[in-house]
Amino acid sequence: MRQIDRRIRYLQKRLEHVTVVYYNVQQAGRIFFGAWVEIENTDGETKQLRIVGPDEIYGRNDYISIDSPMARALLKKQVDDDAEVPTPSGTKQWFINKIWYEPD
Repeated sequence: MRQIDRRIRYLQKRLEHVTVVYYNVQQAGRIFFGAWVEIENTDGETKQLRIVGPDEIYGRNDYISIDSPMARALLKKQVDDDAEVPTPSGTKQWFINKIWYEPD
């Protein structure tokens, strides 16, 4: 119960500073905040991710924080671009297959 109360207090404080980011047509074809991205590595493994704020990833496996190394490597990229992501085991290469934004 204590953890729930702590989380509620934290979120109430954060709500005062939240800004809604709306899709802009100038974002089309590039990866920005709020984008869904399908990526593939050299082993053929594919992932679908959405780039969101750090508070939005709570309990979601398909969301990544805009502050993460993966999101930083993907920002401003286009379909068919490669993104090099630094990891503790070395740099990993990801190929961008698809970018989309959910309609309002």
